[in-house]
Amino acid sequence: MLTRRLIACLDVRAGRVVKGVQFVGLRDVGDPVELAARYEAEGADEIVYLDIAASAEERATLLLLARPRGAGLLFPPTRGGGFRPAADRAGALRAGADKVGVNSAAVRRPEVLSEGADRFGAQCVVASIDAKWEDGRHRVYTHGGRTPTDLEAVSWAVECAQRGAGEILLTSIDRDGARDGYDLALTRAVADAVSVPVIASGGAGRAADVCAALTTGGADAALVAGILHDSIVSVTQLKQAMREAGVAVREAA
Repeated sequence: MLTRRLIACLDVRAGRVVKGVQFVGLRDVGDPVELAARYEAEGADEIVYLDIAASAEERATLLLLARPRGAGLLFPPTRGGGFRPAADRAGALRAGADKVGVNSAAVRRPEVLSEGADRFGAQCVVASIDAKWEDGRHRVYTHGGRTPTDLEAVSWAVECAQRGAGEILLTSIDRDGARDGYDLALTRAVADAVSVPVIASGGAGRAADVCAALTTGGADAALVAGILHDSIVSVTQLKQAMREAGVAVREAA
């Protein structure tokens, strides 16, 4: 049985972890290095750092946060936000990132996905998709949820996978921070449409939501943020709930 992953997400702005609702109303929740160390100690399978303002501010991502080993972490993170030229992505990988997430840059120029896969391997390229329900479809947004596109989430996910993305990070803007569960219909639609792993993001409010994303939603991994930052539940408790729900999890070495 394939194991499912629990991923802790750190949305970073100005060097601090922040959290909001539907990408707005951001509040400070802590230091990224301290939170990453805590979640790793609790058993998180991966850490995702998202520099949420980089694309909107049209600047490169902050590579300092891609250096977890210097902070004592044992495994490398996924970095996302603000990557445009290949040099940005290469710099993030050299700085310690295991994978690089691409969102706005891929919409602007889809070739960055195939270029990244050819140069670094598909396993290093994560297509990050932010989607919002509008006019009877899930519309893709870029620049931290600020800019609407003409793309539909499922078809865009298929194109991303065809162009070389080794993984899809799928975020429901509608559910982000609402804590009323992931968008299971959207997650299942994308999971059924692509052959690469799908990470469900946006909406975790309790352990049952995480389990539902990994079963009903068909996701390969669940991304969790706010309920961890606010100590509503721990990574340890979430993984135990996954076991009890019959979800295969990675055990600590």
